[in-house]
Amino acid sequence: MIYLLVKYHLPWLEAHRLGFLRLFDDVTFESTVAVIVSFCLVIALGPGVIRWLRRQEIGDAPNFDQDQMNQMMRAKVGTPTMGGILIIFAIALTTLLLADLGNFYVRMAVICLVWLGALGAVDDWLKLTVARRAASAPPGTTTSRQGLTSLEKILFQVGLGILLSYFTYHYSLDEPSHTLYFPFFKNLTLRLSPVLFVIVGTLVLTATSNAVNLTDGLDGLAAGCAGIVSFTFLILSLIQGYRLGTTPLASYLLLPRILNSAQMAVIAGGMVGACLGFLWFNCNPASVFMGDTGSLALGGLLGYIAIVIRQEILLFLCGGIFVAEAGSVILQVGWFKYTRHRYGTGQRIFLMSPLHHHFQKKGWAETQVVIRFWLIGAMLAMLSLAAIKLR
Repeated sequence: MIYLLVKYHLPWLEAHRLGFLRLFDDVTFESTVAVIVSFCLVIALGPGVIRWLRRQEIGDAPNFDQDQMNQMMRAKVGTPTMGGILIIFAIALTTLLLADLGNFYVRMAVICLVWLGALGAVDDWLKLTVARRAASAPPGTTTSRQGLTSLEKILFQVGLGILLSYFTYHYSLDEPSHTLYFPFFKNLTLRLSPVLFVIVGTLVLTATSNAVNLTDGLDGLAAGCAGIVSFTFLILSLIQGYRLGTTPLASYLLLPRILNSAQMAVIAGGMVGACLGFLWFNCNPASVFMGDTGSLALGGLLGYIAIVIRQEILLFLCGGIFVAEAGSVILQVGWFKYTRHRYGTGQRIFLMSPLHHHFQKKGWAETQVVIRFWLIGAMLAMLSLAAIKLR
């Protein structure tokens, strides 16, 4: 409350020689406060939300096509899922309190968060309440609907990607906002036409949303990795959108300055805090899972921030863990179908996909997989930041 009073009464404060309080209206300060506020919201609301999820009997029921993995994951049966509503609420409220709601990119980010969060929530609810609905349904009524189909989810993701990419392209008409930049190479860029911009934006948003969703399979894995990538994009958003006096920070590093994009740092700060707060309850042994509700929204929001600051390719380097997880599924399914068609018997590249289950079956403990993936994610984040200077 004190923060809001100071922020929205800056002219009066400056007139009374209290202008030093203008730091409350500085985006670097706002993004830092966003981390703290979002973290505290999740910590404060977490116990109550978890109890509510338990009362609703919205518990995880992992079921794999391999008995060995079912045995390894049996301790997770009944753990409340849909904890992603904590993440979404914390990011949304932090944005409403701290971000500039007059900023076009902020409004589009909120739409992205709510759209994908709602999509994931519907999918989770249908999957996790099927038994309860079947028990309470009249005799002869079919209640076999177990979540949204893959086609339904893809259609909603692609639809959102097209809308956000189209309006984002036409909001800013300056050349940097329509150019694709490549890490490590200073002079390698690609000017995007409206159609190509929409295609690239839709692919990025859909891919990252699904990649984070596939990564969400072990305690703390998706939340930790998403927190690392969010922090990296907080820094990138400040660099590419913040102006120190009359000098844009981006110019020193030969990065494009995207007008009005600095507010994406506040969004990213909210994501960092929400992920850290969620880890409080999601670390091994987890007392709640984020489900599709949280993973789809986190992935899509990361993708949209990358689109705004024109760092789509750098996102795939920084989020290399997500790329590896999604890639392992694509390779496994593709190779299995190809070999079954070619030789009559399907063959596998990995012991199991996504990739984290492959290492579990190789004998790694769950905490080993998670922490080692975090470490790799942190190193990829450092490499991404180093790529800025190398460029």
